[in-house]
Amino acid sequence: MSWTIERRGRVAVVTMTTNPVNAQNRAFFADLHDAFDRLERDHADSPVVLTGTGSRFSAGLDLDEHFPLFAGHPEALTPWFQEYRATNMRLFTYPRPTVAAVNGHAFAGGLITAAVCDHRIAVAERARFGLNEVPIGIPMPAVYVRMLTHAWGAPVASRACLLGEVFTPEQAHALGMVHELAPAGDLLDRAVALAGRIPEDCVEQYAFTKRALQAGVLRDIAELADPLDRELSAVMTSDRARDAHRRTWEQLKGRPAEW
Repeated sequence: MSWTIERRGRVAVVTMTTNPVNAQNRAFFADLHDAFDRLERDHADSPVVLTGTGSRFSAGLDLDEHFPLFAGHPEALTPWFQEYRATNMRLFTYPRPTVAAVNGHAFAGGLITAAVCDHRIAVAERARFGLNEVPIGIPMPAVYVRMLTHAWGAPVASRACLLGEVFTPEQAHALGMVHELAPAGDLLDRAVALAGRIPEDCVEQYAFTKRALQAGVLRDIAELADPLDRELSAVMTSDRARDAHRRTWEQLKGRPAEW
């Protein structure tokens, strides 16, 4: 289901609507690229607010799709990972202001999607945030570790990636994972106001400065993270990883894995 794009003044509000919890799968990847194709075509100079619906921003990888994939041949993961990597790289390098209006829970890949936006405002109540990849047998891709380090600083990125902790909005704000908290009813208005702070005649200067800030990150991704991620498939499909995937599946679904 294509994501909605609504203009609020000069700001484009993009609402993720792939599925009720925005679980990230190939349909989600396609919807993200479709939305940013439309932004580039129809709203080229618009700052962007990215948000979800209901009580979820994004639940992260769709385990119904991905655990069976991870149980297969390692070579099958290479094209999948390139698709997945391309979504967050596109968002990370988008040459206009991007603000994540984190309307609810954001886990794993969903939290990464929020983190690669330039600015993050989260709902002040009920939401929880965390990167649970390592405790369920999924190695954190090096490309994402580098982007998270850029967004949060190395100590916070290390703590979040390695330990799989779940954070309240207050904890996430104190750690710098989100820049601001807002009541649910004010979240979108606040995000739109922030996204529109850069004057219309200064968006090219914003884009240049963003590229300059990210230059070291992109160099590290090309020279360090990408070579390391060539090992990702083997680590993700090892026997121990698959045992962890089955354990997680049984805990979530209440039945043995069929793959």
